[in-house]
Amino acid sequence: MTAPATTAADVPVGQVLASTFLLNHPRDAARRLEAMSPQAGAGLLAHQPVPVSLAVIRHLSPGAADNLLHYLPDDAAGSLLAGMDPGQCAALMGRLEESERERFLSLLSESHRKEVEDMLRYPPDTVGAVMETDIVALNESLTVADAIERLRLQSLADLDHLYLLTDDMYLSAQVPVQRLALSDPGQLLQAIAEPLSGYAYALDPKSEALDKLELSRLENLPVLDGNDQFIGVVRSRNVLGDIKQSLATEMLTMVGASKEERALSSSWFAVKKRLPWLQINLLTAFLAAAVVGMFEDTISRYTALAILLPIAAGQSGNTGAQSLAVTMRGLTLREITVRHWLAVVRKEAGAAVINGIAIAITCGAGVYLWSQSTGLALIIGLAMVSSMLLAAVAGALVPIVLKKLGQDPALSSSIILTTVTDIAGFMSFLGIATALSFMLDAS
Repeated sequence: MTAPATTAADVPVGQVLASTFLLNHPRDAARRLEAMSPQAGAGLLAHQPVPVSLAVIRHLSPGAADNLLHYLPDDAAGSLLAGMDPGQCAALMGRLEESERERFLSLLSESHRKEVEDMLRYPPDTVGAVMETDIVALNESLTVADAIERLRLQSLADLDHLYLLTDDMYLSAQVPVQRLALSDPGQLLQAIAEPLSGYAYALDPKSEALDKLELSRLENLPVLDGNDQFIGVVRSRNVLGDIKQSLATEMLTMVGASKEERALSSSWFAVKKRLPWLQINLLTAFLAAAVVGMFEDTISRYTALAILLPIAAGQSGNTGAQSLAVTMRGLTLREITVRHWLAVVRKEAGAAVINGIAIAITCGAGVYLWSQSTGLALIIGLAMVSSMLLAAVAGALVPIVLKKLGQDPALSSSIILTTVTDIAGFMSFLGIATALSFMLDAS
C-alpha cells in the first residue's frame, strides 16, 4: 500500500520549523508561529538568518508580530527591523507602547530611524492622527477554534471585531466577536465573516472618516496605509466627538492668525510669504538666460534655433513636471521613502527615454517638413531625448533630496525643477546644435 502524501500540516513542528521551511514556505511558517507562544516563536526566529526571518514576519498578522518582536534579543530585533521596508517597520512600531517603540527605534541607524519616525507622524487633520493602532487581525483560512486559541495568546483589553486578512496580508472581511464565540469551532473564519462596511486611508481628511462613521452608522472604521496594508482602526465611540470638535476648530480658525497664508489673509501677509520665492524664481530665470547667452554665436548663425528653442524647453518642463507630480504623490501618500530613490529614478529614466524617442520621431519629422533640413531635424530629435531624460531624473530627485535634507518638498520643488528643466532643455538643444553645426552648414 502506498503511504499517503505528507503535507506541511502533517510534519511535526520541530522538523518543519527549520530555516529551509521558513524560507520556502513563509506563509505556512507564519501560521505555525502564530499558534506558538510569543516566547517560543521569538526563540526560534532569533537563531535564523535575517532574510529568513524577514520572509516570515511579512506574513505574520498584526498582534502576533508585535508580541513576537517583544521577546527578541536586541541584536536580532535590530537586524530584523533594519531589513524591513520603512513603511512596514513604521506599521509595526505604531502598534507598540511608547516605551517599547523607543527601545526598538534606538536599534535603528539614524537615517532609517528618521524615515520611520516621519512615517509615524500624521498631519493633525488626517485619519491617521486619530486612529488606534492596537489592532488584531487573523488569516481568513483559520478555523474558529484556531482563532480563539490565537486570541488567547494575545493580551487584549478591548475587542469587538476581528479583522480577516488574505494570504497576501490584505484586509478582506470582519467577524463580530459575539459571532465568533457562538460559531462552531470547526468552521472557517471566512465562512462566518461579514463584508467590510467601509475603510479609510491614513492620509484621508478626518472629515471623510466622520462622514463614513455617521452615514453608515459604523462602530469601527479600518484604516489602511498607502500600500493597502491594515494599520489601524477609528472607533466611533472614542473619537467621534474629538473629530467633530477639531473640525469645528479648523473652520473657526481658517482665516485667523496662522503661519500659513489663507484665502482671506491680508495682502501684506501674502506679500511676505510670496515675495521671497518670486525673487528666487527671478534669479533662476537669469541662470537659464545665462545658458542661452553661452550659445549666442550659434543662435546668431542659425536663427531657426531661436524659433525651436521653446519647444525643447517646453517638452523638458512637461516631462519634469510629470515626474515631480508622481514622486511627490508617492512621498505624500508614503508609497515611497528616500531610500527608494534609485528605483524611482530608474523608472522615470526608463519612461523618459521611451517617451523621448517617440517625441523625437514626431518632432524631427515636423521640423524636417518645415525646414527641409536633415541636420536640424536630427538635432531637435536628439535634444528631445536628452532633455526629457535629464528633466525626468530631476523631477524624481528634487523632492527626494529636499525630503532627505529635512525640507518640505511641496514648498520649493517646482521652482528648483523649473530651473533645472529650462537649463536642461536649452543646454541640450543648443549644445547639440553647436556640436553638430557642420550638419546645419551642409543643409
